[in-house]
Amino acid sequence: MPSVAVMLYSLYFKLLTRHRLQTRLNSSSDQFKFDPFGITSRPNEEQIAASNPSFVDCVATKDLHIDPFSSLCVRVFLPKSCLSNPNPKSGTKVSNSIHDSNDHTSGGDSELYGGYLPATEKGNRLFRKLPVVLQFHGGGFVSGSNDSVANDLFCRRIAKLCDAIVIAVGYRLAPESKYPAAFEDGFKVLNWLAKQANLAECGKSNRRLINHNQQYIFDGFGAALAEPWLAAHADPSRCVLLGLSCGANIAEYVVRKAVEAGKLLDPVKVVAQVLMYPFFMGSVPTHSEIKLANSYFYDKATCMLAWKLFLPEEEFDLDHPAANPLNPGRETPFKYMPPTLTVVAEHDWMRDRAIAYSAELRKFNIDAPVLEYKDAVHEFATLDILLKTPQALACAEDIAIWVKKYISQRGNEFSY
Repeated sequence: MPSVAVMLYSLYFKLLTRHRLQTRLNSSSDQFKFDPFGITSRPNEEQIAASNPSFVDCVATKDLHIDPFSSLCVRVFLPKSCLSNPNPKSGTKVSNSIHDSNDHTSGGDSELYGGYLPATEKGNRLFRKLPVVLQFHGGGFVSGSNDSVANDLFCRRIAKLCDAIVIAVGYRLAPESKYPAAFEDGFKVLNWLAKQANLAECGKSNRRLINHNQQYIFDGFGAALAEPWLAAHADPSRCVLLGLSCGANIAEYVVRKAVEAGKLLDPVKVVAQVLMYPFFMGSVPTHSEIKLANSYFYDKATCMLAWKLFLPEEEFDLDHPAANPLNPGRETPFKYMPPTLTVVAEHDWMRDRAIAYSAELRKFNIDAPVLEYKDAVHEFATLDILLKTPQALACAEDIAIWVKKYISQRGNEFSY
């Protein structure tokens, strides 16, 4: 069983969350009418971590607003390992692009990453290309943010353990932006990633044609639009989608749209997805939905309020495609889905449906293991008060081990 402290905090958390959701549900429709621009965070409900271009704890971050027509934004987590060359050639001088700033300190982990100098034909400047992890936070579609203190810490952990660039998506929240806003935002970010990769290629080609002595990748087309951190270090052909709770629903949707898009997303290739305690529901209750309906932190009654705020009133249905991916009439067959790791908690009432989803994938010989954690609760590895527990740390390490099977450039040397 969870500790007494966790159980007490869970009770307080549920009462506070249910009050907030019920208040929004009872508010006038004018107060929460559809807003196409929307909001991506509620600072009054959680602490926000400022972005920091310095390599604090070996990870630098920056925030980007990527859609002029909505509040959609991302936070990029860049691990310091991107500046090293794992296999330098003999006689090659490896240099990085850390530039001193006014508040530069002697500690290596507080250096400011001011730009980049890409590899040249002579090889005197080498930079690593890292895989990309697209991350979607939890919060029942109505709360949470990509720049919260908890999400920032979790993404830093994943960036270091997976040795990957993490892009945390700040999708629009309900009830200001109801379904399908959050789902559409997820796919927009995947398209944006493809656009960034193509701009980087155009920039490199243009540099070669115009001026061979130019230091920087861009001096013409795409110079103002391309994101330099991604242009220098991202390898979108090794892209993993990772979703927490309702973020897992978004990730699963984005994967389906990526499968449908096929080569239209080139050079982006989704090689795997990680679904952490997905927010799946259905009209026919499972064993866990009955037995654990009053479980810790996010019980069934609280989640029902979140779904009522997220789904338009005329579309409210527990078998809605956004809620139940096990519907027989789903658009993208399971056989086309990528390898999927599912993380579930023993005391989570949504666990059975997540396990059933994984079982459907295995029917088509897809690598779809389930990691179940004993005495764990919903969001045990990402909730603010549980982030530093041994179980949360072990879960992040387990995810990294599995993910490296599909993002390693040297083959599947990582496995359970």
